[in-house]
Amino acid sequence: MRAVVIHAPKDLRIDSYPDPAPAPGEVRVKIANGGICGSDLHYYHHGGFGVVRIQQPMALGHEIAGVVAAVGDGVANVKPGARVAVNPSRPCGQCPHCQEGMRNQCLDMRFLGSAMRFPHVQGGFREFITVDATQAVPIADKLSLAEAAVAEPLAVCLHAGKQAGPLLGKRVLITGCGPIGALMILVSRFGGASEIVVTDVADAPLAVAKKLGATHAINVATDATALDPWRAGKGVFDTLFEASGNQAALRTALDVLRPGATLVQLGLGGEMTLPINSIVAKELQLRGTFRFDPEFELAVRLMGEGLIDVKPLITATMPFENAVAAFELASDRSQSMKVQLTF
Repeated sequence: MRAVVIHAPKDLRIDSYPDPAPAPGEVRVKIANGGICGSDLHYYHHGGFGVVRIQQPMALGHEIAGVVAAVGDGVANVKPGARVAVNPSRPCGQCPHCQEGMRNQCLDMRFLGSAMRFPHVQGGFREFITVDATQAVPIADKLSLAEAAVAEPLAVCLHAGKQAGPLLGKRVLITGCGPIGALMILVSRFGGASEIVVTDVADAPLAVAKKLGATHAINVATDATALDPWRAGKGVFDTLFEASGNQAALRTALDVLRPGATLVQLGLGGEMTLPINSIVAKELQLRGTFRFDPEFELAVRLMGEGLIDVKPLITATMPFENAVAAFELASDRSQSMKVQLTF
């Protein structure tokens, strides 16, 4: 079979790849759709992120969905022909964090398309993939495979929503409107937020934000005073989802958070200098959020029941043979939100 493989920065190739039959407890999935994620773009442009670097050719991709082609012995949860979203996480189940119910913090996590361990965990941008049967999550008949491939980033945002606590009636600020920020709009709406304000430095993603139900979508690059109406008193927002990874965005947002507000940091843009005096004086609750666990199945269910609609995020779909062009398009925020490959 063929796969989309990164060899070095800007060296993305369509390579021949092994296609193993499923062992007991495994399933072989014919991939239909795969979404290009920010981490895929980091591998493409820079060969990695932070201290993580590619040390061998690696198939990219972890936002994938397809059709079960074959099952190994002992598999009962899915049959050939089943349409599934593929959960890219495979925690060990044995380490202390797995045992205490924090499987997203697994000490021996195998996450598709990740160079964090060596040999690398090969990703899902390939015509077929063989995974543990527990990673193949059946989807509703009315859900497209393109939508199902958004289950992973939606799960990330559902986990972030859980970290924030109840959103019912809350005033929410989202800084950064890439795919994660955009999905946080949907999660906030589903959680019952009364007001959702989104900021970014580009107009195109803010237009998508309005379509997704943001109350206000503000370009802070062209209007530095746009958040002034929310500065009353010591600030009015109950919850911040910081999805840009930009220190300036975080610093500005702190000025409009009310005392006791919750700040959930999603964006990863390198190390930041925290304005600790503001956090202390306002008694803000700073919380991290990392990947997901049961939220993957929840994401599939919410989309399948029509409670969350991710279709407006999918702005382009291209055949995987044109992967380089697709990655370049996904890198252009003025033209794309979520670019998917088809296989």
